[in-house]
This record gives sequence, structure tokens and C-alpha cells, in this order.
Amino acid sequence: MPIGIENGEATKVETVEENSAPLFSRRFIVEKFFPWMMKGGLALLDFGLFSGSNFLMGILLARWMVPEQYGAYALVFSIFILVTFLYQALLLEPISVFSGTTYSHNLRGYLKSNFWLHWGISAVICVVMAAIAIGAKVWWHSPAAAMGFAGMTAATPFILIHGLGRRSFYLKLSPGPAAFGSSFYCILVVAGSFGLYKFGWLSAFSAFLAMGFAALVGGVIMLIQLNAKLEPATASMHASETWNKHWNYGKWALGTCIVGWVPTYVYIPVVSKFFGLAMAAELRALMNLGGPVLQTYAALSMLFLPFAARVQGTQGRLASNGLTRKLTALFVAGALAYWMVLIPFRRPIFDLLYAGKYINASSLLPLFAAETVIWSAALGPAIVLRAMEYPRALFFANGAASVVAVVFGIPATRYFGLRGVIWSMVIANVFYVAVAFILLEKKLHEAESMPKKIAVSRQPEEAAV
Repeated sequence: MPIGIENGEATKVETVEENSAPLFSRRFIVEKFFPWMMKGGLALLDFGLFSGSNFLMGILLARWMVPEQYGAYALVFSIFILVTFLYQALLLEPISVFSGTTYSHNLRGYLKSNFWLHWGISAVICVVMAAIAIGAKVWWHSPAAAMGFAGMTAATPFILIHGLGRRSFYLKLSPGPAAFGSSFYCILVVAGSFGLYKFGWLSAFSAFLAMGFAALVGGVIMLIQLNAKLEPATASMHASETWNKHWNYGKWALGTCIVGWVPTYVYIPVVSKFFGLAMAAELRALMNLGGPVLQTYAALSMLFLPFAARVQGTQGRLASNGLTRKLTALFVAGALAYWMVLIPFRRPIFDLLYAGKYINASSLLPLFAAETVIWSAALGPAIVLRAMEYPRALFFANGAASVVAVVFGIPATRYFGLRGVIWSMVIANVFYVAVAFILLEKKLHEAESMPKKIAVSRQPEEAAV
């Protein structure tokens, strides 16, 4: 027998033996369990370093800044969140998909085209943000907001490329270098803000510059590591080709990002318009306390999404219904437990975190907690709908909440202030949850009836045979 065939059979036997290793055997634990635990732990560390540093920044800036400057930071940061949503829809999410399918054999060439695409998108964002900064100075007569938008204009390209670097390492399931780069971001952004505070230079403008510098350092470190790890490109790619594929993929995700931003973050610009930046700072101080819940649930959603996809694909409608109920109960129970600890101590917590500022806003914390709990109830159906490859449903659910935010929320904010804002958020999330569950039930019924329709359509052919 030829040697080539012998080697082929030997390789096949080894592969079968490797895949059939008993669960919890020493070989399984060493070769499968420990490596995945390490990767999962590094992914959580990366997520915690980046998101946790931004959360900590929100607390420290509220403590160190005067209310007007912190209100300007909150206003600009709410717009920055919208920018990151759009960037994720047009660049980061498509990269996660196409890197494992269309361009899996030319990852370097694909990422290089995305690198140039990043600078094109960043240039458009910078022009828009610079125009907003000028508008804030000339028409809104708000120097603090104008300088905040100027700082965001300078920092945005570097913060976004830091996100591109982090996502690129996950394409090969290698979160370690991403966590390494995020550690530099965390250290530099906190230390830089503290240094600015000590020298008396801290403002909305300088805070964004600190974020941009920290992201630049972390991004350069990740790009150097990425360049060393990637295999040589097999073909050159034009940015226009990449853009066309990304746009065709990301259109619905882009719309979902926009309508998903409105029910929560539109109120900061609205409050700034009606009552000034100081009240916007109070709203942001309230929203900061919901950060741990939101960040934790974002990480858990990434964990549960592939599991929900497997359940949907292998077990069908009843299993998906059961999974939706379990996930909803888990997220709601977690939010309730979190707020039950915080609410009784809300005044001491506000005093500790914000150095005695924004104490009046602490009375609204129970109502804001209710908004967070209701929003948590939507995560169960949202995960299952994504697993069923039906992202349009989330666009419609968020669209319903956005309509409430615009039609009811803006007048409520004008006449009732922060209390009107929180009540509007509560009502908007009730609509979001209701529409999400209705569309999930409709989709599950469609999935259940599809095999029956196919069977009925085949009966005449079978009878004829």
C-alpha cells in the first residue's frame, strides 16, 4: 500500500480518536476544557478592561468635573455611543461574519482593506462632528459643548481603530493580545484623566483627548501584534469591494442601531436643550449606576447567542420557547437582585461616588431601576430572535420604543424634567418588550408550520408516484 494512503488513514484514525475522547477525561480537560476556559477568561478580561475603564471614567469625571462640564461630556458621549453603534454595524459585525466565510483564506488582505475603510468612515465622522462643534459654539452658544465635540472629533478615529484591533484578534479566537492592548487603554485613560484633574486641566475636551491617546497607544500595540500573527495576503482587495459587501450586510443592523439608540440616549440632548448641561449631568449620573447591569448583560448575550442558535437548530420551537423564558427570568432576576442591594443605600452611594453632587437625582433611582428591569426582560426574546437570523424583528421592536420616546418622551421631558424622562423610558421599554415577544411568537409559529407546508405540497407528487 502506498505510503501516502497509510499516512492519510493514520491521520483519520487519530482525528476520530481525538473527537471521541470521553467527556471530562484527562485528555479532554487538557486539550479542550483548559484552552477554552483560558480564552473565555481572557475575553471577559478584555471586555472588562475596556468597558470597565469607560464606566470608571464616567464615575470619576462626574466626581471631578463641575456639573456644566460633566453635562457637556455626557452630551458628547451620548453622540459618541451612536457613532460606535454605526461603526459596529458597518465594520465590526460584517468583519466577524466575512472573515470566517468569504475571506477566511485571505484575512490579511481583507483586514487591510478594512483598515483603509476605517479611515474613510472616520473622515466622514470627523467632518460631521467638527460641524456640530461649530454649531454648538455659534448657534447654541455653548462653549463647553463645542469644546467637547472638538475633543471627540480628534479622538474618535483612534478610539474606533482600537475597537477594530480588538475585534481582529477574535477572528482567530485569540483574545489574549486584545486584553493586553486593552490593559494599556485602561491604565492610560484613568491615569491621564487623574493627571489632568490634578493640574486643573480636566474638561470635556481634555477627557476625550485622554481617551483618544490611550486608544492610540493600545491600538498601535495591537496592530503590531496583529501584523506579526497574520499570514501573508493571497490577493489584494479594494476598499470599494469591501464597502459594498459590508453595506449589503449591515443595512438592517444600521437601522437597528439608530432606533436602538433613540429610546435611551436621545434624552441627554433633549434635556440639554430644555434645561441646560447641569441637568444632563444629573441624568448621566443616574445612568452610570445602570452600567454594571448593561455591561454584564452585554457579555452574557455574546455567550448565550451561539447556544441559542444550537437550540433553535436542533430542538425546534418548544425548546426555543423554553429557552426564552429561562433567559428572561435570569436577566430579570439579576437586575432585581442588583437594584435591591443599591436602592436602600442610594443616598450614601451618590455621596460616595459623586462627592455629594447630584443627591437630588438619587430620589429617581427606584424609577430608573424599574426601567432597567423592564429592559432586561427583552433580552431573552432578543437573543433568540438573533439566533433565528431575524434581526429585522429587533428593528421593529426598537422602532416602537423610539416612536414612544419621540412622541411622548420629548413633551414629557419639557414639562416634567428628569421624572418625565424616566417615565418615558419605562413606557418605551414596555413597548419594546411587548413587540419583541409578539414578533418572536410569530416567527416561532412560522418556523413550526414551514415543515407542514412542505409536507402538504409534496402529497400530490407522492400520490401520483
